[in-house]
Amino acid sequence: MKSIRDIYKTGKGPSSSHTMGPEKAARIFKKEHPEAENITVTLYASLAKTGRGHGTDKVITKTLSPIPTEIVWNTEETALPHPNTLDFEAFRDGNSIGKMRVFSIGGGDIRIEGRPEAEPPEVYAENTFAEIAAYCKKHKIRLSEYVELNEGAEIWDFLFEVWNTMSEAIRKGLTRTGVLPGGLRLERKAQMLYNQRHMDEQPPTRENRIVCAYAFAVSEQNVCQKTIVTAPTCGSCGTLPAVLKYFQEEKRLSDRDILKALAVAGIIGNIVKTNASISGAECGCQAEVGTACSMAAAALAELFEMGIDQIEYAAEVALEHHLGLTCDPIAGLVQIPCIERNAVAAMRAINAVRIANFLTATRKISFDMVVETMYQTGKDLNRNYRETSEGGLARLYKTE
Repeated sequence: MKSIRDIYKTGKGPSSSHTMGPEKAARIFKKEHPEAENITVTLYASLAKTGRGHGTDKVITKTLSPIPTEIVWNTEETALPHPNTLDFEAFRDGNSIGKMRVFSIGGGDIRIEGRPEAEPPEVYAENTFAEIAAYCKKHKIRLSEYVELNEGAEIWDFLFEVWNTMSEAIRKGLTRTGVLPGGLRLERKAQMLYNQRHMDEQPPTRENRIVCAYAFAVSEQNVCQKTIVTAPTCGSCGTLPAVLKYFQEEKRLSDRDILKALAVAGIIGNIVKTNASISGAECGCQAEVGTACSMAAAALAELFEMGIDQIEYAAEVALEHHLGLTCDPIAGLVQIPCIERNAVAAMRAINAVRIANFLTATRKISFDMVVETMYQTGKDLNRNYRETSEGGLARLYKTE
């Protein structure tokens, strides 16, 4: 299993698979073909169908600039190794001088066809929660200690930067008002949620309001192409920081406590990414927001110093109850239902931890089983519900 650094990528939204991944690929191709007079980039499947809304063409042409670039939108139904496939071809004197096929696999990561050496190195010998739990129990260590053992002590400096970026996204998101870009004329809601007290402001109501405000704040920053951290993707970047920020404030927890929670969340995201997918185009939103909810639940369980079985159960409950969740962004924008969905998932993560606190001893389903189920469910989903904007809300909502 690879480093949790691959789960937490700092960058600008709105989409890790549709902007961050293609941008990374474009940088590589440009560096390899400085002599190119022009470049053609062909986008397929999900990239072709929602790329305009996500700004895929803009980020590619900007990255390849000043080389003239043609974007080809191939929406035909063809067999592809991954729905986020793009082809680069460089030309000079009218002749092709280089090609590269890339798969944007989610979370800002890419795979280049025929180049296994480009893959990041393996960091963990264990690949499933069962294997990790067995190791931790044998050596009597917590999951956060397991992360340090494999990643080295420098992982804490990395996670400190991650947390600072997440916190800054919340802070800035709460200061912004106005209409989000993209044409839906969707108003920012984070500040409204944060400031507007409910007529019956009991503690549970306040918790819901503040957690949701934080999730909206980060997700709205993502939509506006501001700096966020994938957790595990751009489209699901609001869930984990919302939960952690709220409980840090409520329980007066130290940043060190939060870093341990981030480490545990990273392991959960890594397990899903290794054994299933975090790509909405491949498995629907269950792979993105579902995984984010699971990461947040595990992180919160770590903050409460729950045992490893309770952490697993919290993560399992959170992911299980996102099974089948479709990815149907209206107009190909990461706005409806994406922003609100981050907030709902944050609250579900909290509920999952509370259930785990009472019922862990009665559980029947393992986290690994739910991860495998999620992957199979994603493969079974009709393609219209895997980030094509051709089904669900995206099909029924008529933009003006």
